Amino acid sequence: MFSLRHVPAGMIGAFSLAFAGLAHGQATDAADDEGVKIRFQGGVNAVAERNLFWRFAETVAQADDFASDTEWLEAYVKPGLSYQRTTSSGATLYGGLSAVGSWTAGSDAFGTGDIGRVTLEEAYAGVRFNQAGFDFDLSAGSQEFEAGTGMNLSNGGSNGFSRGALKLGPRKAWAMAVLARAKRGDVSSTAFYLDPNSAPDNDNGTRIAGFDVRYDPDEKTYYGATIGKVVESRAPYPVAAPGGIGVPSILENGRDGLTFVDLYMRARPFADALPGAFVVAEVSLQNNDRIDMRAWGGRAWAGYDFNHRWKPSFGFGYQTFSGDDPNTTRLERFDPLYYEGNPKSWSTGSKSSMVFINSNVASWNAGLSLSPTPRDKVSLQVSRILANERLSPIQFGQATRVEIEDGIANPISGVTRRHLSDDIYLEYMRVVTPNVYLTAGFSVSVPGPGINSIVTEVDAPTWSGGFVNLIVNY
Repeated sequence: MFSLRHVPAGMIGAFSLAFAGLAHGQATDAADDEGVKIRFQGGVNAVAERNLFWRFAETVAQADDFASDTEWLEAYVKPGLSYQRTTSSGATLYGGLSAVGSWTAGSDAFGTGDIGRVTLEEAYAGVRFNQAGFDFDLSAGSQEFEAGTGMNLSNGGSNGFSRGALKLGPRKAWAMAVLARAKRGDVSSTAFYLDPNSAPDNDNGTRIAGFDVRYDPDEKTYYGATIGKVVESRAPYPVAAPGGIGVPSILENGRDGLTFVDLYMRARPFADALPGAFVVAEVSLQNNDRIDMRAWGGRAWAGYDFNHRWKPSFGFGYQTFSGDDPNTTRLERFDPLYYEGNPKSWSTGSKSSMVFINSNVASWNAGLSLSPTPRDKVSLQVSRILANERLSPIQFGQATRVEIEDGIANPISGVTRRHLSDDIYLEYMRVVTPNVYLTAGFSVSVPGPGINSIVTEVDAPTWSGGFVNLIVNY
C-alpha cells in the first residue's frame, strides 16, 4: 500500500527553500582573505500543512494514526571555520570545517517530530595553483559539489526523519567528495568521486565517479556535459509487473553499475533582437547493461528577462523522466540519483515533489517573478504533473492496491490516468540585511484523475500548506 516512509532520505534535502543556495554554499566573498575565518549559518521555519498527501494515509494506507493536518517548527545552526593561506610559490592552501545541528518540534509531513541530530557537515582541504596557463584546484573531504545544473548530482546530504529540519534541508555536503578542477579561459572541467552523506538507517552504499566539462562564453550562456558511473551501490529498483497487473518486484542492487551522460545548455539565440530571451535545454541518458536498463530524462525551457526596474522574468517549459514500461522486459525507469529538488530547480511541482521523485513523471511548468524593490522578490510557479507510464511505479511502488475488474481482483501499481495533479506555488522573499533573509510561501496541489484513480471511495481533497522562515548567513 501507499507508504509515506518510502521517500528516499537522500532526497529529502531537495525540498530546501528556493533561495537556500544563498545560505548553504561555501562562502566565497571573503575567501580572498588570508587566515582563519569564522562562519555561521542558521534558520528557523514554521510550517503548516492541510490534507497532506491528499489524505492518502487515511484513504489508501488506512493509517488512522497519521495526522494529515499538522504544524511544526524546525530549525538548524551551522557553525564553521574556513582557512586560506598563499604560499611563497603562489599556491593557495585552503580548507573548511563545519557541523550542523538540526531539530524539528511537532509532527512534520512524514509523521516525525520532536527529534534532531548534530552531524559533521564539512571537513575538507585543498590547494589551488596555476600551471602552464591553467588554473588547477584539487580538494578532498566532506564538501558540497554540484555537477552541471544539478539534474543528477547536487544534494549530497540527507535531511528530515531522524535528522530533523525536513523543509530547511541544511545538509548538502557529500560525506566524501574528491574533486580535481582545471580551468583555462572560458572552459572548465571537474573530475569527481562522491560518497553521499546518507542517514545511517538509509545508507545504500552508493559511490559515484565521473567528469564534467563546461564552456561559459558569457555570464548568461553555458554549454556543458557530465558523464558518470555508479561504481558501487546496494540501492534497489522497483520493476513494473508484466502488463501492469500485479505487485511491482524489487531488483536488489539495481543501481550498481549505472552509467549516465548529461548534456546541458543555456543560450541567448536572439541576443541582438531580443536581448532578454533565453532558452535552456538538458537531456540525461542512463544505461546499465548488467540489468538491461535504458532510461532518460530532460527538460526544455524558454524565458524572457524584461529590462524594467521591477526585473520581471517569465518562462515556460516541460520536463520529463522515463518510467518503466510494464509491456517490456527492459527496465526504463529513470534513476533520479541526488538531484537538486528545490521548487525553482529540478523538483516536479511544489507539494507533489514530496511524493513524486523524478521518475515516471513529467510536468508542464510556467514561472513568473518580480522584484518591486532591490530587497523584495515575488515569484509564482504553476505545474501540471503527469505520469509517463500508467500501471507502473511512480515513486517506489506506492499506491499498490487491489482493483476489481469483471469480478476479478487484480493487484496493480501506479495510476490508470496520466494527469496526476496541478500545483501552484507562491513565494515572497525579503532581504532584511545582506546576511538575513525572510521568506514566506504558500502552495496548493489539486489532484487530477490519476490521483483520484487511486482513491476508490471519494475524490482526493486539495492539499495545501504554507511556511515562514528566517535564514541568517555570516
